[in-house]
Amino acid sequence: MKYLAFLALLVIVISLGCISSEKEFGGAIMKVESSDLGEFVPKKFTCDGEDISPSLSWIDFPEETKSFAIAVKDPDAPMGTWIHWLVYNIPRNKTSIAQGEVPGIEVTNDFGKKHYGGPCPPSGTHRYYFIVYALDVEDLGDIKDKSEFFEKVEAHTIAKGELMSKYSRE
Repeated sequence: MKYLAFLALLVIVISLGCISSEKEFGGAIMKVESSDLGEFVPKKFTCDGEDISPSLSWIDFPEETKSFAIAVKDPDAPMGTWIHWLVYNIPRNKTSIAQGEVPGIEVTNDFGKKHYGGPCPPSGTHRYYFIVYALDVEDLGDIKDKSEFFEKVEAHTIAKGELMSKYSRE
C-alpha cells in the first residue's frame, strides 16, 4: 500500500514538473540563425577583432509574442557564466538584427559596459550562447542590472531559442 501511494505521488510530481516546464516557455522553441556564426565565432566579432555583434534572426515564435530580449552568455568562464550582452524591449516586428545593430535597450554586461562585448576567453575554447527570448509584454520597464534582466525576462518568457558558437584565442 505504501508503495502504491509513493508511486502515485511520484507520478503527480513528475506531471506537475512537465506542466510547469511547458508553461514556462510555452512549449515553443524558436529557431535562431546567423549568417555570421558557424561552429566558431569569426575573429571580427571578438575582442581580437572589431568586437561588434554578429547578425541574428529568429523565427517560429508564438503569436502572442509582444517583444523580444537577447542574452549572450559564456558558461565556460573561470568565474562562472560570463554575460557578454543583454538587450530587451526589442519590438515584436523586429525579427533580425544586422552586424553591430542595437535593437533595444542594453543592460550593463560583465565587462561593465552597456554594449556587446565579444568573446575573449583567457584560455581554452569557450562556448558562446546567443539566446533570443519571446516575451508576453511589450515593455519590461527600467532594468538596472543583469540579475533584474534575467528575473524579468524569465517571468515573461513564452518561448526561446539559442545558437551556440565557440571561440579560442590560442
